[in-house]
Amino acid sequence: MGLVPVWRIRTGDVAASPVPPPALETKLAPGFAASPAPPPALVTKIAARVATIPDADARERAIRAMGWAELKRAVPDCSACALHRTRTQTVFGIGDENADWMLVGEAPGAEEDRLGEPFVGQAGRLLDNMLAAIRLKRGENVYIANVLKCRPPANRNPEPDEVARCSPHLVRQIELIRPKLIVAMGRFAAQALLNSNASIASMRGRVHRYQGVPTIVTYHPAYLLRSLPDKSKAWADLLFAVRTLRELKQV
Repeated sequence: MGLVPVWRIRTGDVAASPVPPPALETKLAPGFAASPAPPPALVTKIAARVATIPDADARERAIRAMGWAELKRAVPDCSACALHRTRTQTVFGIGDENADWMLVGEAPGAEEDRLGEPFVGQAGRLLDNMLAAIRLKRGENVYIANVLKCRPPANRNPEPDEVARCSPHLVRQIELIRPKLIVAMGRFAAQALLNSNASIASMRGRVHRYQGVPTIVTYHPAYLLRSLPDKSKAWADLLFAVRTLRELKQV
């Protein structure tokens, strides 16, 4: 590809990324008409209902019937698990809502919880440089989200119940975005999406599927900051993702 992965060479010299541009204006996919925005009162009622529905199946059906406006209001009001008691704010996701690429991490950390955006701080700057190395940019044909929308206390691993209750939000995001490729970033994200206890090493280099979407596994940027030798492996994963998407577009 002729690309120079500067981010792969060293960690301490990761430069601050420019302020990401506003999310691109949503473009409709061919053959799909725009849905009218629901009235605010209806949106509020739907969000409140989803947050209190005791039946998991009914709650999931309600979430999967939402459009972007309803979903963006439902997530901050969610109290389906105990994480709502300790979060500062929810971290919904950011990017192009018709993106070909979707990146999925584990859960918000302290900075994400404070700022309300996924992958910020030094790990976020590294991720931005990784994207730039394959000619992508935060907000442009990339959507970034997490398995969980709330930060687990002390950045502990999410509990299964938390994943189960939050997953419908991610599933609905995927249904609305319709990405051509998902990149699971980090062991927990990969294991949660693929319902597996396998290691990152055994899941890398293969095309999996989550919600019917081709999915590739790689390391989390925060891990790469601590493990320099694995940066070359992450670069190989990105090149594999680029080739996979290119092949998918040719089918």
